[in-house]
Amino acid sequence: MNRPLQIIALLIVVSTGHIYSQQRFDIKGRVLSSNTREPVGYATIYIKGLHEHYAVSDSTGFFLIESAPPGVMMLEASCIGYINEVSPEFLLASSNYFIEIFMDEDISMLEGVTVRSTLLERSKDSGPSKQIIGVGDIERIPGGNRDISRVIRSYPGVSFSPVGYRNDLIVRGGGPSENAFYLDGIEIPNINHFSTQGASGGPVGIINADLIEQVHFYTGALPVQFTSVLSSVMDIRLKNGDPYNNTLKATLGASEVGLSGSGHIGDRTTYLFSIRESYLQFLFKFLGLPFLPNYLDGQVKLKFRLSPKDEIIFMAIGAIDRMRLNTDEKGEEVEYMLSYLPVIEQNTYTVGASYTHYGNKNRVNAAISYSLYYNRNFKYLNNDNSSLENLMYDIRSHERRFTVRIEDETGRRRWRFLSGINMNLMWYNNADLLSRSDLNLLNYSLYASSTYSAPDNTFTARLGIKCDGSTFSSEMSRFWKRVSPRILLSYSPLPQLTFNASSGIYYQLPPLTVLGYTEDGNHVNSDIGYMKLFENSVGLKWNPSKSLVIGFEGFYKIYRDMPLSISDGIPLACKGNDYGITGNEMVESVARGRAYGLEASLRLQIAEKLNLTGSVTLYKSEYQSMNGLYYPSAWDNRFIVNCGGTYNFRNNWSAGAKFSLVGGAPYTPYDIEKSSLKVNWDKQGKAYPDYSKYNTLRLKSFAQIDVRVDKWFYFTKWSLGMYIDLQNILGSKLTQQDALMSTGVIVNGDSPYEEQQYLMKYIPQEAGSIVPTLGITVLF
Repeated sequence: MNRPLQIIALLIVVSTGHIYSQQRFDIKGRVLSSNTREPVGYATIYIKGLHEHYAVSDSTGFFLIESAPPGVMMLEASCIGYINEVSPEFLLASSNYFIEIFMDEDISMLEGVTVRSTLLERSKDSGPSKQIIGVGDIERIPGGNRDISRVIRSYPGVSFSPVGYRNDLIVRGGGPSENAFYLDGIEIPNINHFSTQGASGGPVGIINADLIEQVHFYTGALPVQFTSVLSSVMDIRLKNGDPYNNTLKATLGASEVGLSGSGHIGDRTTYLFSIRESYLQFLFKFLGLPFLPNYLDGQVKLKFRLSPKDEIIFMAIGAIDRMRLNTDEKGEEVEYMLSYLPVIEQNTYTVGASYTHYGNKNRVNAAISYSLYYNRNFKYLNNDNSSLENLMYDIRSHERRFTVRIEDETGRRRWRFLSGINMNLMWYNNADLLSRSDLNLLNYSLYASSTYSAPDNTFTARLGIKCDGSTFSSEMSRFWKRVSPRILLSYSPLPQLTFNASSGIYYQLPPLTVLGYTEDGNHVNSDIGYMKLFENSVGLKWNPSKSLVIGFEGFYKIYRDMPLSISDGIPLACKGNDYGITGNEMVESVARGRAYGLEASLRLQIAEKLNLTGSVTLYKSEYQSMNGLYYPSAWDNRFIVNCGGTYNFRNNWSAGAKFSLVGGAPYTPYDIEKSSLKVNWDKQGKAYPDYSKYNTLRLKSFAQIDVRVDKWFYFTKWSLGMYIDLQNILGSKLTQQDALMSTGVIVNGDSPYEEQQYLMKYIPQEAGSIVPTLGITVLF
């Protein structure tokens, strides 16, 4: 605690002792039509909240705003015949920053209709369950550490792992395997290092925040173009490279050191790149954790402009993950975790390309991508690798996917039409000490939607339909049996008030670990079907002023045909919140569940000064037992509270704090008799739950406070940013279920081997400490 405070004091001394005039930078850009990509001339562009800084585009769409103050900002563009457009947030920290703004034609003016001004900027496809996350939140949310996997935990409906060692994405009571992730329109398998195979979580994100322009995060009302997903979609939009300057950015962050760059190659090609290497293993060793992760990741984006109406984007992202065990750490709690945690080796990457043609009234996009996910988990008894006889298991798995997507989006005055086809060829193979399994299958989906907007923009309706099929089985191949309609309605009786409602059916293919699981060389899950979700939501947004947004939303989700474990009778959706693999077992598609709740949110934003956010989510997440009664799912925290804010002071200082509160998760007591048997304990190295009492107990709720202080120094040719982030500043402790562990002492050594039992003991489980982070960024 003393060292972080010393660093803050040092920053204050440096900033007050260094007298210099406020550095100013120029903003260059171009305004284009979003449909045709033709230049929009004579548009007025100004910095939102700072109207004295403005410019007018010339006949070719170019503009220049001179002597703008540094910081996170947005631009707003207005032009006769076009709808006002607000750019994504961006960080102005160097001169000649370049940005493109895309504007939609205002059909209302062509029809002679008077349009009522609205105070809330709404995206064309905005629904009651969509959040747009900008650079400001990504860069400065306390506790976020510039990791989008952590940043989204501050939004309504998103639960979080207390103490924060994992990024499991739990949305509106759904499991971590129910989400999808897209990077510039190309699906990627996961966004976390050391992800749980068959789910999604991990300790740290793969995507470098330096490359992110904006994130569209859907927690419901999912558009039809996103395939095989139930709970949420994270649609990540990357920046484009700078077409006029070549810049580099070096970052020392919470868990890694990185270098990123932006620039151009010739007149028609721009690039982005990032490479990072972690020192997370040192942080985890300092915190006394039993596992030490190390990773290397990289990203690249190339954009080729073939003509004003044609472009090709190439994208690649990859990660190499290695996690070893910290056997030097002592203590009963660490000893317990070391008894069952495996050693993990993972490689993951995705490469893809997309071609886009902009017509006068339509946009055609074709994309291809290839993804590989390699996962190895192995474990030695008592972590003694001196003999192969101690090897408990060694699982090696490959998942590969080749995807093709073609879609067309057409605008006809008040209507917009979207149609497309998505196909992916998937390969899966898995090998352990005793068996090997292989699986190949082709998945396909057809989709279409139409969106209507009233002439005065007070009413919007979107109707979509989708069909999903797979060659995994004859039943799955009948795509006409999986028609998933969905509808979204939005109505604004007043400029300050908007009502929303949505309803839809969604299908998701079970994880490959389930589809490819074999026993005695046979695929035992061949009768499994698609997972199904029926979702409804209603909500409203109220804008009493231009700077304040208040929202309420209720949701109800009904799960059908979910995989149920044959061995323990637990839905697969209730697993996947720990390191390793989930889904490699015999299941059947009979589980049913539901999740329902209410969200309330508030956002107050004063440009260049204050940003306050708050949300409360009350919900239940339940699954139905064989006797028809409902019991809590593993994600049934009951309530989530997040509130925080950031304030910008003079001399480029900013400070923020965030309070988070999550209800206690349910848990299952141990089966002491089964766990104490030597043959059972030696098989997996940890206790067995008593599933006859599944989730009958509940942990205490957990709260933590995170604080962050930022300081930027701007110079003529370069900029320096520094921050200190203190997670869980009060040192709150999460009390978990006492761990049941073997002492290694056999109490009945004279009995037959199958009846021998260990003497067991309980180990208190309590976690939580202050996690300080110093971040340094150099932009040049």
